[in-house]
Amino acid sequence: MIQNVLRKIGFLSAFLLPVLLVLGFYSGGPFIWSVHLFVFILIPVMDYVLAKDQSNVPKSLVSQVSQERFYKWVTFGWVYVQYLMLFWSLYVVTFYPLSAGEWTALATGLALITGGIGITVAHELGHKSDPLEQFYSKAILLTVTYQHFYIEHNRGHHVRVATPEDPATSRFGENFYAFWWRSVSQGYLSAWHLERERLVKKKLNPWSFSNQMLVFHLTSLFFVLGLFFGFSWLAERWVWEVPVFFGIQSVLAFSLLEAVNYLEHYGMERKKLPNGRYEQVTALHSWNASEMVSNFFLFQLQRHSDHHWYAAKRYQVLDHHPQSPQLPAGYSAMILVAMVPPLWFSIMNPLLSRWRNAQMEDLV
Repeated sequence: MIQNVLRKIGFLSAFLLPVLLVLGFYSGGPFIWSVHLFVFILIPVMDYVLAKDQSNVPKSLVSQVSQERFYKWVTFGWVYVQYLMLFWSLYVVTFYPLSAGEWTALATGLALITGGIGITVAHELGHKSDPLEQFYSKAILLTVTYQHFYIEHNRGHHVRVATPEDPATSRFGENFYAFWWRSVSQGYLSAWHLERERLVKKKLNPWSFSNQMLVFHLTSLFFVLGLFFGFSWLAERWVWEVPVFFGIQSVLAFSLLEAVNYLEHYGMERKKLPNGRYEQVTALHSWNASEMVSNFFLFQLQRHSDHHWYAAKRYQVLDHHPQSPQLPAGYSAMILVAMVPPLWFSIMNPLLSRWRNAQMEDLV
């Protein structure tokens, strides 16, 4: 009972980030960087100091915990917080004279919220069959102009993960910046292809409103125009800051997503079978991290192997698998490492090699 309550409190921790960004801004000075320091320094330190969490929800309780409404309400609540933070940030850039440093801190801080937490929530909701959860997933992705992720991730990445056909699987020896361009560009084109393929099978016109990609582009356009004209009306001037700021935070947000993609499957490969297909996805095809604090903040996204094994499984009951490859630290720390390719390769390549050799020994 106590452990269940503590877990629930842990999953509320993500809501600290919006509070830190707002308080940091109004406090002024170096406090405007509070959310950055919390994410990239304090969380890794807490991850290092506290024991790792490798416990799983008992199988007898999985069904019960999966159905607890609290966990769903947390993700639903985040949708409204994300929109509130976006509108607040646009209000700030519209009515406050900001220095270049303050612009940078606000845009990157918001991206940690909309991309780091927001897209994680959108990812969780987008895998569910409930139409409301799917709607909320798309609503979050709208705030970072990355709605095609809903198509490409569910119908592309989860089918092709750990194969050369998957844009979101980073290759051995590939640095983050090369991966970013390949994943962003090819993932976008793949979403168009997948949607056209779906419509052709249903004998529907690909150039109609049945095409989700067209709908996504139109909603993004009208959303940005609505923000621009709305804030321009409030400020009684053409507020160029709104579309510029919105575009910057969007790119930063989905770049954070791509950094996470880079970590999750680096060097992972599924074997190609004699029939031309690939072996089934298992717990061996994703990098995991068992750090307790960052797992709470990311709704256990770091138990990524189990997510790929059972994509519809809810975040609160994802399992730790000891046979999965383990990152040396949580995502907050490893994202920084990935930004420096020589450092990333020096840490991850030997780790990947040792893990592969261990798997080969287990087969002998």
